[in-house]
Amino acid sequence: MANEDLGKTLRRLRRLASLTQEELAERSEVSVDVIRHLEQGRKHSARLPTLHALANGLGVELTTLLGDPPAVSSTGENDGPRFVSVRRAIMPALFGPEPAPPGPDFSLDRLREQIADGWTQYHSAEFDTVMKALPDLIADARAATASGNEDDRQAGFAAVSKALQLAGHVAVRMGKTDLALISLERAIDAAVQSSDPLLVPMIVNSTAWTYQRQGRLEDALSIALRAAEGLANAGHTDTADGLKVWGALTMSAATSAARSGDYERAAAMMEWAEKEAVRVAKLPDGGDNRMVSVFSPSSVRIERVRLAVQYGHPQDALVLAKGMRLSKDTPPSWRTWLLLDVARAHTDMGDAAGAVKTLESLRRVAPTWMQHHTLAVAIVRDLWTLPNRPPGLRPLAEFLGLGE
Repeated sequence: MANEDLGKTLRRLRRLASLTQEELAERSEVSVDVIRHLEQGRKHSARLPTLHALANGLGVELTTLLGDPPAVSSTGENDGPRFVSVRRAIMPALFGPEPAPPGPDFSLDRLREQIADGWTQYHSAEFDTVMKALPDLIADARAATASGNEDDRQAGFAAVSKALQLAGHVAVRMGKTDLALISLERAIDAAVQSSDPLLVPMIVNSTAWTYQRQGRLEDALSIALRAAEGLANAGHTDTADGLKVWGALTMSAATSAARSGDYERAAAMMEWAEKEAVRVAKLPDGGDNRMVSVFSPSSVRIERVRLAVQYGHPQDALVLAKGMRLSKDTPPSWRTWLLLDVARAHTDMGDAAGAVKTLESLRRVAPTWMQHHTLAVAIVRDLWTLPNRPPGLRPLAEFLGLGE
């Protein structure tokens, strides 16, 4: 159950943060001996609260410390031929030909539906399927921008922006955050040339999330707040779609504030978001929910659970999660995060049986996400170190491909 790469990752992140082992120990309140033994390879694992503390001390997400698993389940490669094709689609060759107008069989409606399907597949952790489709989706969308009709050109740029945003999210899941930022910057350039005022702030939210993955918390907080304020000032929060984008940006800003240590500010933003979320159902709906940011009372509560457990309040997290009724439009990815955080909370409270029960639920409702999420592995590893392993743990370990 050891993680052979943990020590190397810890050392690399500590050096990137320009911290000595002693400084990291002080910031994380973890013994310097534990840090030294991990980095030297004399200790190959640590309990989950220790990993949380180290991640907070480094200013990174826990998954950054643990290492994101590759999003290619069949081969285990995170830079195979399929992803090379995605990279080429994001960054076509310099001085290449301009896109040709689409052929007579082209349908913008069909392209939008295919991109929406791609987002559904992404939220279901069907990364292989998404990567296979992305190069053609991006190429078709770029062709639409060469249309002779101005409305079609603007719709083409909107399609380019959503396809490149999706590619950016996939790149993050592959651990390629710099490539993700390139894709998202190009998505914003395309969004500016569309007629949809919500596209740029939506992609800004994705950019803020990517900054968080890189530990750029101040940058993430700043751009999320600026985009949310711009939406409110422009009156876009009077529609369901506009309010969803505003809410997602506000929750993102709260996460950055909390990870920066400003928990009071984060709590205030989350309370504000939760009050506003109830308005979503009362406002005019703009269309396909698959193409808009996730924001609802359920998503706000899920994020509040995450912040509570991440920052040392597991009992509060369990209270927040108890009896939650998720809305029908809550994607599998968000359901996964909720169940993982509840399992984390049970683990931190010393309730191993509760953690196993929650992971068993996760395996039933989102098995693919569970296999792709390093946090699931970390929780199972943590439980495996207990002198009395709870019933049901071994099948979970085997499902995740872990051996003794």
